[in-house]
Amino acid sequence: MPFPADMGDRIYSGNLAKALAHAGTDLTFVGLESESQQAPPTDWPLKWRTIAGHRRGAIRALFSTMPSIAASFATAAYRRHVRLLMRERWDFIVIDQLALGWAIEVAQSALAQDEHPVLVHVSHNHESSLWESFYREFDGMMLKRLVIWQNYLKTRAFERMIALRADLVSVITEEDAAKFSRDVPGVRTVVLKPGYHGAISSREVITAATPRRVVLVGSFRWSAKQENLRQFIRIADPIFARYGIEFVVVGSIPENLAMELKRTASATRFAGFVEELQPVLDTARIAVVPEAIGGGFKLKFLDYVFGRMPVATLARATAGLPDEIRQAMFCADTLAQLALGIAELIDDLARLNAMQERAFRCGTELFRWSDRGDDLLKAIHGSAARSQA
Repeated sequence: MPFPADMGDRIYSGNLAKALAHAGTDLTFVGLESESQQAPPTDWPLKWRTIAGHRRGAIRALFSTMPSIAASFATAAYRRHVRLLMRERWDFIVIDQLALGWAIEVAQSALAQDEHPVLVHVSHNHESSLWESFYREFDGMMLKRLVIWQNYLKTRAFERMIALRADLVSVITEEDAAKFSRDVPGVRTVVLKPGYHGAISSREVITAATPRRVVLVGSFRWSAKQENLRQFIRIADPIFARYGIEFVVVGSIPENLAMELKRTASATRFAGFVEELQPVLDTARIAVVPEAIGGGFKLKFLDYVFGRMPVATLARATAGLPDEIRQAMFCADTLAQLALGIAELIDDLARLNAMQERAFRCGTELFRWSDRGDDLLKAIHGSAARSQA
């Protein structure tokens, strides 16, 4: 279930489902119960079906023929529930994320011969490209690199299977649409960039009184996110220390990783998870997105844009961003260029304020969840008409 909405995939899944329901559908959302036991909101126009039990452990998933994330969700209870669901009649079935790709095969095998609901795969990334990048950039232990390579091969085959079986694949960026089309020529795609649902900052300007502070917001539970953080701190921390800049990392992070990074960092501080993000953003001058590993749209960009934060990022991390917002950011090709660019930019208050104002003005016009629900429903209707023709 997409709650608590404390990670990008949960935020995207939950809000897209809500928007699709508001677009005029009778929508049922099915998912494993949250490990935090947070109940779904009662005022959303969805029916919730929660499956008891938690994901499989990492070791068991490692020996599956499926990618690790999919193997962890393919519990016996979840499979039984999907088969039971197929006794009801559906106009369309949405398979959310690569983690649920196995449900396409289970559903198709359980459907009656005269039933052909539209099968939709909501992708959050072109996952095989992400894992290929992770394997290429990872510079840790050889054994772990082999595990990453194995998961990349599984992901590539599994993702292609999903695209072959689905009637419609939704993607977050045009770049991902092109990658799915390369894998499966003729696949039908629709681009659904995220909307924004959070708070909007009342701060209009950054002043000399604003601390010379850089902030990075994220969830660092996934190994690729951890490796991005390691690589950036290794390069940026000494640069920030030399220029008297504080770097604050906000978000959930394993204690052992935090301890590892603290041993060598001097300009970096770990704030942990915070309930309210805006007070943190209001006390910083620049937000950074240093993700060398991983594709897809970064939802944290929207937190920064609507939090009126100037953004410095790697150019390769801006996939899916409209050009007008990308042009309002400082983009670098390498982590060293990124850190040095921030050091040069942090005292240029006029430029910082121009960056945040331009991005905010564009963002208010481009990121509405209601548009995404309408676009997805229209694409579903189009897929249904094509299959009946």
